[in-house]
Amino acid sequence: MVEELLTAAIATGVAAVVYVGAAARVVKQYERGLVFRFGRLREEIRQPGFTTIVPFVERLRKVNMQIVTLPVPAQEGITRDNVTVRVDAVVYFKVVDPASAIVAVEDYRFAVSQMAQTSLRSIIGKSDLDDLLSNREMLNQGLELMIDSPAVGWGVQIDRVEIKDVSLPETMKRSMARQAEADRERRARVINADAELQASHKLAEAAEVMSEQPAALQLRLLHTIVAVAAEKNSTLVLPFPVELLRFLERAVPPPAAASAREEPAPAGPASEGPGPAEVDGSSAPDALDGALAPDALDGSADGLMLDAPPPQEERDGLRE
Repeated sequence: MVEELLTAAIATGVAAVVYVGAAARVVKQYERGLVFRFGRLREEIRQPGFTTIVPFVERLRKVNMQIVTLPVPAQEGITRDNVTVRVDAVVYFKVVDPASAIVAVEDYRFAVSQMAQTSLRSIIGKSDLDDLLSNREMLNQGLELMIDSPAVGWGVQIDRVEIKDVSLPETMKRSMARQAEADRERRARVINADAELQASHKLAEAAEVMSEQPAALQLRLLHTIVAVAAEKNSTLVLPFPVELLRFLERAVPPPAAASAREEPAPAGPASEGPGPAEVDGSSAPDALDGALAPDALDGSADGLMLDAPPPQEERDGLRE
């Protein structure tokens, strides 16, 4: 009798252990549990922790409540300004209603993925190329609203949608590069012209100041020479100012004019002119020096012609 009771107790304990093992469930912190009894959803949602179900009668379905990162495959479309592009995006969403996510839709991940692809195609067709490249914030918000509208009935909340990349044809890339280069060249020319205008105003003011003090121009020339002379491998061509030449001409008298004033050329009587005896070898250099002097040129042309020797007949008469 005792052996039978002991055997029954052991069998009951084993059955209890098997029952507890079959009925025990653990729900993790980021999960929620849905219990189906004979295929019908129970209203009570099992919270994280240890829980039990009736084996062979109830079935526990766990739903992940974490934010899911869903990449959207690249979609090819034509923009509103007739440019073919390929755009890919990423969707962040999470389940807020586990019962609706399991009962209202067959596979909420696949449903969100397909809705994101169709919405992305629709956004591409409604937008311009410039909006896809530079105004993505507005497109992200519009894409989020388009996906979130049907996802609310599935117990899914769209947290964020981001457009990752926009692929353009090579011809369009080259055209945009040429446009950007032309725009930058235009801005560079405008900036250069503005700089030239400002420099011209400053140069005009500097010229006005230098015109009041002529020595300032010489100082500026010296500064320029110093700046150029700093380069050892350059050849310096120094322009000589005309003002300095005029200053030297006024400061130093001509030496030829001074000698002419000290030794004037001899001259004969005005009526008869110089005789042949006055034109000899000793007086010829003095006469030439006097002729080269500027003061000697003050006489008339007739006086210069008197220095020539007399004709042959007059010389014969003088000998007789």
